[in-house]
Amino acid sequence: MSVPDQLHHQLVDSLTAAGALRTKAWKAAAEAVPRHQFLSGGFFQRVPDSSPTSWRPVLEGSVGWLSGCYTDESLVTQIAGTIRPEDVRGEILREPTSSSTLPSLVLRMLEDLQAEPGMKVLEIGTGSGYSTALLCTRLDDDSVTSIEYDQDVAERAHRALAMFGVHPTLVTGDGLLGYAGDAPYDRIIATCGVHTVPAEWLEQTRPGGQILATVSGWLGSSELVRLTVHGDGTASGPVLGGSLHFMLARPHVPPTLGLLPDLSVGQEREAVIGGDVLDDRATRFVAQFAVPDAQQLRLNLDGRDERVLIDVERKSWATLHDDKGRWTVRQSGPVALWDAVEEHLGRWRTAGTPGLKEATVRVTPGGQSILW
Repeated sequence: MSVPDQLHHQLVDSLTAAGALRTKAWKAAAEAVPRHQFLSGGFFQRVPDSSPTSWRPVLEGSVGWLSGCYTDESLVTQIAGTIRPEDVRGEILREPTSSSTLPSLVLRMLEDLQAEPGMKVLEIGTGSGYSTALLCTRLDDDSVTSIEYDQDVAERAHRALAMFGVHPTLVTGDGLLGYAGDAPYDRIIATCGVHTVPAEWLEQTRPGGQILATVSGWLGSSELVRLTVHGDGTASGPVLGGSLHFMLARPHVPPTLGLLPDLSVGQEREAVIGGDVLDDRATRFVAQFAVPDAQQLRLNLDGRDERVLIDVERKSWATLHDDKGRWTVRQSGPVALWDAVEEHLGRWRTAGTPGLKEATVRVTPGGQSILW
């Protein structure tokens, strides 16, 4: 057995033992698709103990490349929108913009998708092409359409898929618009995070079909949801849990905060719910549905720690501070952000603070909400 085959076999065995691979059909697909063929350009490795985080390239054939391909880790394949591993000598400090997701998560999502042969699937985010190859292996080429936003990433995936011997429909464009050319679909799966589930996905999924996506709010909490599309053009379904984190679809990245407003003005009152509740991931996920366009930061103002929510588009903000267990909130703008958070979390607490896996996300063409 060659070294790549041995590493591949070990990875599949470890995923099976860990419970990441739960069905024979997807285990067979995982055994058929060698991950290293979709990382031929290399990847970026995080430099240990670097702050801010820096990255160094690991090129094909170099020490650590092949073994790295078969670790259950996400591997960064592009930085700053254009920079590939082969473009860098040394280290780079820019932000990652594309990656090959860790295999256990890819396979978990494919199993959660509940796709069967004969179904048509739209994949949002081709990336390296690894998950696309798995879909084609489990279904068939004609059943799979995959769309990638970045042209360079799409071209590399196209070459890798062709070398592997599969030929799905590959589209370069904005995945948030879906791809009407092959609609309607039985399943849509997104390998990027979305701030809101696009109305186009609802329109392009047949009634009874499903959408699997990671809803990622701007307060920094994200969850995988599986939505069933209804005949009235809406969709609803459970939060599957797992606190997944994907890079946000580029058009869904939050706006820059710019020059901060004068945080010394505004109406002040005692807070019913303290700002420290946002330290909890599940609470943040629920709160995001009340203030979907708000971002969070922490500042030291006049010697005290302030938690700040800012909605750039609505020119609204709220700032909270703790004075010996007594929280005070000050707000300004057309939307009272903390009032909205308190009202929403208050209803959640009245219901007994149910776990996220007990929640249902509902999506309409006009927006999304969480119910429990």
